[in-house]
Amino acid sequence: MCGDSTRIARIWHPKNSRHGEEIKMKKSVITVTFVAVMAFVCLRPDVVQGQGSSSTTTAITIAPDAVKWNPLAPGIQISTLAGDSSKPGLYTVRLKFADGARVAPHWHPEDESVTVLQGTLLAGMGEKYDTASMHEFPTGSFLLMPKEMRHFAAARGETIVQLHGNGPFVINYVNPADDPSKSNK
Repeated sequence: MCGDSTRIARIWHPKNSRHGEEIKMKKSVITVTFVAVMAFVCLRPDVVQGQGSSSTTTAITIAPDAVKWNPLAPGIQISTLAGDSSKPGLYTVRLKFADGARVAPHWHPEDESVTVLQGTLLAGMGEKYDTASMHEFPTGSFLLMPKEMRHFAAARGETIVQLHGNGPFVINYVNPADDPSKSNK
């Protein structure tokens, strides 16, 4: 009798039965289905737009020679590529720095993502502008400045950076007298 119960247990063990293979197959089908549904939901334009992206239904394409630059501060120009950085939602802007242009210590209420597209960005952290503490970020570099982190920057050579994030994009200068938008008024 003992021999028979061992034989029955071995027959019904998941490793020795078709039932175990069916369970494995069902788990695989469920996993693949879940991944496919999540990909579909995450890639739907109306879902992405609901997360704050542009409400445009057409692609935005801009060749480098079509970028329109506007003055921002002495030695710095800005171009808005997508979104509106002054409003809530996703935005992408570019900044063009003349050689030697500087940005005084400041901070933002939201994270700032920076990609260096041309030239060399010099950046440092802290509430005082200190060239000795600056690091070089050549073309291709990426920086993520967490919200409220005090930082400052300068350009070596003509430098173009791309900023993207969630608006509104606000610059709070550590020393309000450093705010170029307040000068000459």
